[in-house]
Amino acid sequence: MEIKNKVAVVTGSAGGLGKAMLERLGARGAICIVTDINADGVQNAVDDLKSKGMQAHGIVCNVAQEESVEQLFQKIRTDHGRLDVAVLNAGILRDGLLIRFNKATGKIKGKMSLEQWQSVIDVNLTGVFLTAREAAAHMAELGNGGVIVPIASVAMHGNPGQTNYSAAKAGVAAMTRLWTRELSKFQIRVAGIAPGFIATEMVMKDMNQKALEAWKEKIPIGRLGEPDEIAHTLEFIVENDLVSGVVLEISGGIHI
Repeated sequence: MEIKNKVAVVTGSAGGLGKAMLERLGARGAICIVTDINADGVQNAVDDLKSKGMQAHGIVCNVAQEESVEQLFQKIRTDHGRLDVAVLNAGILRDGLLIRFNKATGKIKGKMSLEQWQSVIDVNLTGVFLTAREAAAHMAELGNGGVIVPIASVAMHGNPGQTNYSAAKAGVAAMTRLWTRELSKFQIRVAGIAPGFIATEMVMKDMNQKALEAWKEKIPIGRLGEPDEIAHTLEFIVENDLVSGVVLEISGGIHI
């Protein structure tokens, strides 16, 4: 797909990985739709993209709420008359062990709470389902095809301390592969990206820092990935019409 003049939306794009992906597409002439849950963050991202000479528009959306997602995609269609690329990136971390055990007392001293579990599932799995569903529906009706890119994670293979996150990302990877077969008749390609440990604000701030340092030592290339390296992968997926039905692990060689 030619990127220039195409309408591209990236969820969770007020900063971090999402914003980096829009910057890549915007630099190639895409019309960028910034969407996130925080209105100030959305506006700041739009202003920054525009300052770099890119076409950008902002829409506030909570991907965990069905009505909000429906309104997001309807507004894109109403305002722009097309939808070409949808990147399903919004996500949160609420890390914790399934159980924590006190050896001295022989008693459980903590558990992953239902709130920790459900909040991550709501955003990282249900949010991807809702945004993919609405993107696919509008792409199919508009009749121009499109590309849907769910963002998974190498944690989909099972990262200790991330029961909730790993379960959600494994679900994202599974949905990516099956949507490829369901949506191909509408000329919609679906291909996912599973980043490794990327130096985003969410990872640096929200991930357990002791665990992060331990993982950094295991990355074969010797460093965390940069957001633009994932954005470069997105650019490749959008442009290469042969890429569909896969989840590309972009991790610096680390395996979980």
